Amino acid sequence: MRTITSIWMVLVLLSMFAFLVGWFKITSSFFIALLLLTTFIKGQLVIDYFMDLREVSLKYRLIPTLWLMIVLSLIGVAYYFPLHP
Repeated sequence: MRTITSIWMVLVLLSMFAFLVGWFKITSSFFIALLLLTTFIKGQLVIDYFMDLREVSLKYRLIPTLWLMIVLSLIGVAYYFPLHP
């Protein structure tokens, strides 16, 4: 099986996991952290294989990876420290 097909199947499985966590309304801190981790893994797979940045210079790979880390960190902070008026 081709690598890109395997990566696509992993992305589908991780997306199904995220869907099921939402469907069953599982909101424990452990599952939220696990969702953020799987989202980071999915994003990194897209960056590496679908954007084809796995063989370029590290400085070009860091730009989307750091952006992904910042966005997911802000989402995690927003979940763990919500604003209450």
